[in-house]
Amino acid sequence: MTQKHFISWLVMALLCLPVFAQIQEPVKFKTELKTLSANEAEIIFSGAVENGWHIYSTDLPEGGPISATFNVDKIEGAEVVGKLMPRGKEIEKMDPIFEMKVRYFEKQATFVQKIKLTGGDYKIVGYLEYGACNDENCLPPTSVDFAFTGKAAGNTPATAETAITENTATEVTTDTAQTAPATTVTSGTADYWAPVISELGSYGENINNESHTWIYIFFTGMLGGLLALFTPCVWPIIPMTVSFFLKRTKDKKKGIRDAFTYGASIVVIYVGLGLIITGIWGANALNSLSTNAIFNIFFCLMLVVFAASFFGAFEITLPSRWSNAIDSKAEQTTGLLSIFLMAFTLSLVSFSCTGPIIGFLLVEVSSTGSYLAPAIGMLGFAIALALPFTLFALFPSWLKSMPKSGGWMNVIKVTLGFLELAFALKFLSVADLAYGWRILDRETFLALWIVIFGLLGMYLLGKIKFPHDDDDNKVSVTRFFLAMFSLAFAVYMIPGLWGAPLKAVSAFAPPMQTQDFNLYKNEVHAKFNDFDAGMEYARQNGKPVMIDFTGYGCVNCRKMELSVWTDPKVSQLLNDDYVLITLYVDEKTKLPEPIRITENGQERTLRTIGDKWSYLQRTKFGANAQPFYVLIDNEGKPLNKSYSYDEDIQKYIDFLETGLKNYKK
Repeated sequence: MTQKHFISWLVMALLCLPVFAQIQEPVKFKTELKTLSANEAEIIFSGAVENGWHIYSTDLPEGGPISATFNVDKIEGAEVVGKLMPRGKEIEKMDPIFEMKVRYFEKQATFVQKIKLTGGDYKIVGYLEYGACNDENCLPPTSVDFAFTGKAAGNTPATAETAITENTATEVTTDTAQTAPATTVTSGTADYWAPVISELGSYGENINNESHTWIYIFFTGMLGGLLALFTPCVWPIIPMTVSFFLKRTKDKKKGIRDAFTYGASIVVIYVGLGLIITGIWGANALNSLSTNAIFNIFFCLMLVVFAASFFGAFEITLPSRWSNAIDSKAEQTTGLLSIFLMAFTLSLVSFSCTGPIIGFLLVEVSSTGSYLAPAIGMLGFAIALALPFTLFALFPSWLKSMPKSGGWMNVIKVTLGFLELAFALKFLSVADLAYGWRILDRETFLALWIVIFGLLGMYLLGKIKFPHDDDDNKVSVTRFFLAMFSLAFAVYMIPGLWGAPLKAVSAFAPPMQTQDFNLYKNEVHAKFNDFDAGMEYARQNGKPVMIDFTGYGCVNCRKMELSVWTDPKVSQLLNDDYVLITLYVDEKTKLPEPIRITENGQERTLRTIGDKWSYLQRTKFGANAQPFYVLIDNEGKPLNKSYSYDEDIQKYIDFLETGLKNYKK
């Protein structure tokens, strides 16, 4: 899927890249029949997957993404044994859209189907069907056809040599035409199926946004470091440490150099922690851990405990003998080692404030599956934490104007406690979706968040006090504005209890499907799910058509429908001015008769309704990724450039209005 935000006001750096409507072939399969004994064999499908794409594994629950399946058209002299099995290292992840765990392969995908040879001549004809997606698009279910023949005699070794065929996402080299009655694709009363690739291209190209993942991770870590910096565990240490470096020697340059070394040691310690974590568990294991239900329950409870500590219920610290031992070592040594040990002491004594921030950061970035992600996140965290030690060493006069420790630091600590409670619910939601408990549906989640941020606002206004708060009832201007934002955010979420989309919290809240009570009527419904019937209706009623090529396993299709189609202007245009035809390219319903077609010089067989719509998208519009939206007139000619995944509502409105203008010309 899609990136998750640390807090809603973090600004991501975006780079606009051109995306062309085109046939994409990110997967290339080799199919091999390997004989194991006189009566055993394996059909092995080995797929090379381009970077950024992944293939879903087998046995995913109904209603989720398209998983790999083994299908037989004809089999003689052999029997299928068991199910298609994945082979190799899979990534497991919780999908918030489908409310289930999914498993998939990256870079290399291998599937194996066991076959029993019953003796004599054998013939096995069929196809592997799989689904492939990247962060923005999904391809329709794609078939890898195969046909193997040979001879196996009793208990003697099979006489047929291992056969290998190569397939791509759009071409096959084996012939299965004899297994299906030959029919042709019909196109209704008008030639609606005629290709319009060149006409579509004449309208121009689409622009999508792609986030800089590593930039996002780095600045997320830096934001966490800034939050930790202003806590009571870190802030009071800054002037003491800087003064120590400047006073320990008469050479001011040496004092500055020591302060730089101290800051660099902090960076080394935290980056090293990120690398150690990845080295022990590995990027894929971290990815699986971040979506593991049991782990998310544990992390939820841990955040609740830390929040209680920040509220003043108790104090959490690492064993004092650890920090004392490191501190004594620092005093006994000299040079760079003593400075490094001092930095290590800071890391230990500040754990009660930095621990929950670091933990949350590592869980968030581990979902990227990158080996460098934890180290990059910790780099940003450490730079923010180390920066003031270096700056105050360079400009010691700033120390005099440095805000003194006081009640304002406790306010920050308590505020972090409220935020930890809010994020604890986010992790509990992952477990709730995984087990299907339905104890934290969308409206329950929102109700708790409304209460949490409402109480935070009341605390910042001084209406609520905790044991370690002082008796000063004065509220600073900064606290007043923070309270106003917190209370406004709570009020903003209230309509969500009745079904409002709440785009600002869509990355945290459970999916809309879990909402039991929904009064939000601004929805878009397709008029047709059959291309020819929809085109005939549009011709008879004199309306333009929008074709929505989508899929049940297309996550970004759901995002577009929830965040863009719910806009009043968009829904009005789609419901009133267009005939909306939604075609599911992964629809599994069998066609009355298989359809044999020739594509790229090769014969293929369309077996399902989804195959038919995928073929329409490829041949008529020259594209095969979803979501894919195209506007056409009553004769099937394009009215504007195509549109893919881009949640910019104004762009989508312009896309629809331009199509209407061109239709009326």
